[in-house]
Parts: sequence; structure tokens; C-alpha cells
Amino acid sequence: MSRLGDLIRTERVRAKLTPKQLAKKCGVAESYLVAVEKGTKIIADDQARRILKAIGLREQTEADFSLDDIAATVDLATVGSPTAKTVARPVAKPEPEAELVASTGGRAPSGSKNVSDTEEKNVGGSIWLDALTSVLKHVPVMNAIMKPIDHRLLPIVAGKIEGANPDKVFYYLVPDDSMRGFRVHQGDLALIVPAHSPIDGAIMLVEYNNHRFLRKVKKLADFTVILQSFDKEYDAETAQINECTFIGRAAKLEVTL
Repeated sequence: MSRLGDLIRTERVRAKLTPKQLAKKCGVAESYLVAVEKGTKIIADDQARRILKAIGLREQTEADFSLDDIAATVDLATVGSPTAKTVARPVAKPEPEAELVASTGGRAPSGSKNVSDTEEKNVGGSIWLDALTSVLKHVPVMNAIMKPIDHRLLPIVAGKIEGANPDKVFYYLVPDDSMRGFRVHQGDLALIVPAHSPIDGAIMLVEYNNHRFLRKVKKLADFTVILQSFDKEYDAETAQINECTFIGRAAKLEVTL
């Protein structure tokens, strides 16, 4: 089953719709819908959105995530792995009769079983958003005055991003070319991971003399650091460590070509 097909089927079961009922609501053939859920049929994004909307999925729940984001990063079949720090609720596979209950007004056919309370809780409420929040994070993009102006989606690995608390990392929009000699140009996005002490050889976001900037740091033995920049030519400024505020180190750089 494909991840998108798994999502559609999960939401359909949550809405207590049979494939035939949902297909009728969407104006597609039942066989087509079943093939989409099984992952044997390629479906366009607009058609997928129409199906999810017909199920009753609220528009705001998908406003921040495209279907490409979901299909590329979320495997609903495996996201509940016990090795993950945040585990999504497991979804019980419904018995075939459970789908018939929806079409008979909530009454199970003779000889069939009703969906148990546990199964109802498992399917009730979408696991889609639970899965997304455990594997993706909206990381803010900050400008030179540390105001959020955008965001990027980053994966969370073992509960962390680049080894740090996901709520503490952010992108810094490089405001000038003072670091282009170190291959950091104006308009690039530097992913900043919290670090409040100088790291020798690292490019760090530093506050010094009421200015905030990226600098390559060189630690000296006498509680001083050299803050290195390189625009048209190399420059270095010696500063006392206790006079600097180290915000974090640049772990990655995102460049727009």
C-alpha cells in the first residue's frame, strides 16, 4: 500500500465510509478508489485533495503540508515504530464487516462483529497529523533582527534536529557578504544549532558590541577569541569571550542558485 493510499484509506475508515460510498461522493469508480488505496494507481494531487475533502478532512489540517511533503516523508505503516521517540497511535485494521456497518446505519449484519471500542479509538481521529508532528518540524527563518519571515520543513531524527532540540534550531538569513570568503553569501540560509560557548573553527552566530553577525571563531588560550570575516579581504577582530554572546553554530548552509 502506498503512503498516500494508506492515508486515504485511514481517513475513509475514520469517516466510516465504504469504498463504494466514498467513490460515489467523489464521482469516481469504486475500482479506481480501491486501486488508489492499494497503491497500484497513480493519482494526481488535485484528485487526491478532492478525495480527502470528500472524506471530511479539514482544509486547515493540510494547509502547511503539500501531498508531496507527506508522500516523501511519512510512511504511515511504519511511523509507529517503537524506536521512534514520539510514537503515533497504532491503527487497527478493520474487519471487512466494519465497512458494512457504515452502510447499514450502524447495525452489523447477522453473524458479523461490531468494531470494538479500542478499534474505534484507534481509527477515530486522524493519525496523519500525529505522524507529521513526530517526523517533521517547521523551522523558522529569522532575518537580521531575529524576526521570523519564513519557514522550512526539516526531518526530526530520534527526537532531534542536528542533535539539538527541534524547538531551538532556526535558519538565519545571511544579511551581507562579510563571510563570502568562507563560501557564505548574502541571501544564504544558515541552519543555527544552539551553542553558548565558542567552538574553535566553527562558523557561529555571535553578538558583539551590539552587533549580530556570522563569524568564524578561533579560540585563544587566554579567554579570548578571534572573530574572522572575509568580504573582499580577510579581517579578524580579537574579543574577550565574556564580552561575546554566542547564539549558536552554523550546522548547514542552504544556498539558492
